[in-house]
Amino acid sequence: MKNLFKALAAFQQECPVILKDTSGYNYKYTDLPDIFKTVMPLLKTHGLGFYQAVEGSNLKTVVFHTDSGESVSESAVIPQNVQLKGMNDFQVLGSAITYMRRYQLSAMLGIITDKDTDASGDQLPKGKPTWFNDAVKYLKTPEGQIDVIIKKYPEAKTWKQELMNASI
Repeated sequence: MKNLFKALAAFQQECPVILKDTSGYNYKYTDLPDIFKTVMPLLKTHGLGFYQAVEGSNLKTVVFHTDSGESVSESAVIPQNVQLKGMNDFQVLGSAITYMRRYQLSAMLGIITDKDTDASGDQLPKGKPTWFNDAVKYLKTPEGQIDVIIKKYPEAKTWKQELMNASI
């Protein structure tokens, strides 16, 4: 792995912070083509490459050294059963894959592609499930209905009172 890690470290020293103001839902990010435009020439210079493949419900990313064949890989679960407003199931899946590709590649290459948002999100109350804050935000909207939350998260039945209290 010596060759791979040496080349990756040299790549990281040259790779700039890649920020772009592509707007998402209440956040900004760097889109995948802009990441590619910046990293591809630098990867080539340092004898590095990568590939990404969907394997079942996972995204696998492999970063490799072209001369030695050394590689590192990581696999991440692509979120399933997500609903995004105005999108059909195929569009949601495509969006999820692109999102995972962008962040998994950035993490594996050790590059910065978005603004640091540490501590800017709502902290999850102790002992609450991961979907709790999103459910409360939804319930605070004019269209928010507890039945919709329970349909999406069946376990929300046991959290119904706390959800209702938190959304007041």
